Amino acid sequence: MTNFHHGLNVMLRCTISAAAALAAVGLSFMCAVPASAQQSGGEKPPEQAQGEQKPEQKDGDQKAAEQAAREAAEKAMQEYRQAAAKLSRSAGAAECVWTGRRIASLLWRDDIDTARRYMDLYDRFNCSSEHLKLVFRCVIQQGPIDPKAADHLASRVHECWISPDAATAAASQATIGTTTKNGTIPN
Repeated sequence: MTNFHHGLNVMLRCTISAAAALAAVGLSFMCAVPASAQQSGGEKPPEQAQGEQKPEQKDGDQKAAEQAAREAAEKAMQEYRQAAAKLSRSAGAAECVWTGRRIASLLWRDDIDTARRYMDLYDRFNCSSEHLKLVFRCVIQQGPIDPKAADHLASRVHECWISPDAATAAASQATIGTTTKNGTIPN
């Protein structure tokens, strides 16, 4: 029985020592934080001082961002209205335009798996698969696009969505014109 009590006392002392050590470390850390704040003389960190000096700039940046978002939304709505006015219901419906343009863009960027998932959604909306084929053909026939210029791809896909034959014809004319001038087809 004595060995048991002796072992229990040793374990209890170790536990108390460990708890005391942790408490001491925590207490010293808590004391260090206010001390460092007091050493700075009550001055605010540079990040806070800069943030307080420029509230007008933040408001201006925020207003500019909101304005840009409104303009982008209005442009998108105009594109959907344009598609609805020029195309059949199966190609001009907003859900067909939205998913179809994404599919064409994904196929252009070689993201076949994601495009296939969107195609399931596109088919579920009863959108025109023939129109999607024409759009992708139009995008391809116009030649390469700078991969860093996402807005160029988006505008090309939209132009092809609205009028796949006219956009292809215009691109063909541009290619023929450069072929006769340079003697080669541009990449």
